[in-house]
Amino acid sequence: MTVQMNVMISADDIQAKVKQLGAAINQFYANSNKELVLIGLLRGSVIFMADLCRAIEKPHELDFMTVSSYGGTSTVSTRDVKILKDLDGDIEGKDVIVVEDIIDSGRTLSKVMEMLKTRNPNSIELCTLVSKPSRREIELDVRFLGFEVEDRFIVGYGLDYNQKYRHIPFIGEIGL
Repeated sequence: MTVQMNVMISADDIQAKVKQLGAAINQFYANSNKELVLIGLLRGSVIFMADLCRAIEKPHELDFMTVSSYGGTSTVSTRDVKILKDLDGDIEGKDVIVVEDIIDSGRTLSKVMEMLKTRNPNSIELCTLVSKPSRREIELDVRFLGFEVEDRFIVGYGLDYNQKYRHIPFIGEIGL
């Protein structure tokens, strides 16, 4: 299969944005005496979160969740969010940032946020590298936003097509 890809966001632009987001997080939590926890939603957030955590000066923990709103091999969301891998640590009383690679409809992330709020964190914020506002079905308050893009099928820097292309250092539009 031949895949064509057009660069939408360069590797240099991504790294500059990650540094900006890290600086914004540093400033936002500068006066907080609470522990900070970054929660990455697997798998797409891993590359972004690895770079982001190095841009954050405040000591912090990393934790991960795997959630799914798809049943079996279906490509249609059931809208019933299932936790496939839960957090290893407790977030009660801590400042939490949920780190996501991309926000489309917002449905799954909205459910995740609801679940995490029941665990009594001190605060909970969202950080995403990419947002597709034209696809949003549920509005979310994204405190730390990287890039807004049009509704295109994109891959790279953690974003995948059939588990491929996560490794490329830029974000590109893919044409199959």
